[in-house]
Amino acid sequence: MNEKIYDVLIIGGGPAGYSAALYCTRAGFDTLVLEKLSAGGQMALTMQIDNYPGFEDGIDGFSLAEKMKKGAERFGAQTRLSEVLSVSLDGPVKTVETAEGIFKGRTVIIAAGAVPRELGVPGEKELLGKGVGYCATCDGMFYRDKTVLVIGGGNTAAADALTLSRICKKVILVHRREELRATKIYHRQLEETENISFCWNSTVSEFLYDKKLTGAKIHNIISGDDSVVEADGAFISIGRKPASELFHGMIEMDPAGYIVADESTRTNIPGVFAVGDIRTKAMRQVVTAVSDGATASHYVEEYLAGMNDAE
Repeated sequence: MNEKIYDVLIIGGGPAGYSAALYCTRAGFDTLVLEKLSAGGQMALTMQIDNYPGFEDGIDGFSLAEKMKKGAERFGAQTRLSEVLSVSLDGPVKTVETAEGIFKGRTVIIAAGAVPRELGVPGEKELLGKGVGYCATCDGMFYRDKTVLVIGGGNTAAADALTLSRICKKVILVHRREELRATKIYHRQLEETENISFCWNSTVSEFLYDKKLTGAKIHNIISGDDSVVEADGAFISIGRKPASELFHGMIEMDPAGYIVADESTRTNIPGVFAVGDIRTKAMRQVVTAVSDGATASHYVEEYLAGMNDAE
């Protein structure tokens, strides 16, 4: 066991995690980032990011992640590449067990992120970044004046379809039921948008491609008929899964498994904060993730000052 007690342990090395690390180390706190694979999280898989301020020509997610990591390490943040196996968050000293050993900290910032829910159909993995995507806000601009599919029927799918309708020539919304699950306010907007059409009672059974996406096989679950729809892009909008399994039963979560934390990023456990995509929030983007990280550092400082006053 590593007997050192860090001021701040950060679980997750994505944009929220390294933003928190940057601000915490600049504030003089001994900070350790625990990341399972490499810097960036889901962001590192994004081929082009055009909506993060400061990069007029855009930047790929991997490069931006490396810049964030180096920026935090410049001020003394440390990184250990190791999978977190379990945590104990109660008391003044928290412990995090990893494949490389146990680490202790006075505070913990959870920045473990969330991942898109996959359809699990042939061609999906092969076409990631080559026509298949999970974030219309991030990648919609690549399909200006083209035809795209949106798969899903909830609020995310409805919002994505409306966003894409302002960019793309045609948007085809594919949903397995005959009515959207999205909030009613979306229904009229979608129906009145001329370049949005619907494939009701239908699922995507396969993505078709020749180096990049060319279309999809659509299966009608009522008639049993199969058809091919040509498309330049497809956005899978069936929700996301927060990487919160480790924390079940020990921290407050919403029904979807996101950690409940307001704009202060504080959770129901003193000294524990949630930032980025794993937190309950309205918008999950790189820019909102780094904002969370900066905010958390303020409340970490406030919490640690309170601990020192109590000693």
